[in-house]
Amino acid sequence: MKKYKILGTKSLPDSEAEIEVEIEAEAVHIHRAKAIGKIQKDLSLPGFRPGHVPEAMLVKQVGDLFIYNEMADLAINDAFPEIMTEAKTNFISMPHIQITKIADKSPIMFKIIGPVMPEIKLADYAKIAKKENKEKEEPADATEKELEETIEEIRKNYALKNHTHAEGEEHKDDEKMDLPEVNEEWVKKLGAFATVEDFKNKIKESIKKEKEFKAKDKKRMSIIEKILEDTLVVMPKIMVESELRKMHAQFEDDIARAGLKVEDYLKHLKKTPEDLKKEWTPDAEKRAKVQLIITKIALEEKIEADPELVKREVDNLLKTYKDATEDRTKAYVEMMLTNEKVFEWLENQK
Repeated sequence: MKKYKILGTKSLPDSEAEIEVEIEAEAVHIHRAKAIGKIQKDLSLPGFRPGHVPEAMLVKQVGDLFIYNEMADLAINDAFPEIMTEAKTNFISMPHIQITKIADKSPIMFKIIGPVMPEIKLADYAKIAKKENKEKEEPADATEKELEETIEEIRKNYALKNHTHAEGEEHKDDEKMDLPEVNEEWVKKLGAFATVEDFKNKIKESIKKEKEFKAKDKKRMSIIEKILEDTLVVMPKIMVESELRKMHAQFEDDIARAGLKVEDYLKHLKKTPEDLKKEWTPDAEKRAKVQLIITKIALEEKIEADPELVKREVDNLLKTYKDATEDRTKAYVEMMLTNEKVFEWLENQK
């Protein structure tokens, strides 16, 4: 039995749409045990290990409303796929949830708000793809020079890793190190290589695959850039903002991996977060426009991701990222797999 009601749908400015929904209290309360368990995992109190705080003490510590909010999130996530199917609102990226009414033991009300396909005058993408696909490609086979340079780099890295000073510090001067001779004894130390010839053939194949990957990526970018030039669209602000958030998250991850703090790095650059946002906005607009074009082509050509492959990829990601929600993970996987199929379709236009 359905536990929610769609109160209404409407179009918003800037190519957005809104679905207003109510979920009855009973459908929220069935998630109480799961909500308690989720809070218990993160709650630590003196004398109790995380996950073992008694429910009565947990309620006293965090309050009924906090628990009800967690229950509401679970109820929304549970009902979300069915709501989207019934509402028939085709969001072009993952919408966000805005809770408008919540009180313990009462129905919850919320809005689902997201971008829908704006008016778009799409370029003749098939014609553009055909033209770009006719362009002559550079040979992908590894040259003797590339093979020699790669083997030389492997020899240097091997020597650098294995050659140390008497004090135990790594030797940094390549010229003062004895590089290993390329013989069967050495190549067998590197991996499953039967002979020197086998080693060289596998290096050649690796170089070839890398060149093919780069050529494929270059061709794809060439096609999409040409389509981009001749496509007219007013970008929804929410899509640009979404791209900016992704760029900022990646920026923070990169800084953290370098062992730095964002605040210190920005101070060194003499920039503010607002400066970065201003600099990134043109690129964010371009990224959003590219995704919009790919989504539109998928709709026009009825290109969809394989449901079985989507499920398999979602299951794998959920095993790795325990805090990820199924609906958002599915939306991400469907987008990435659909994008790949659109590019494959474009590449096959001859």
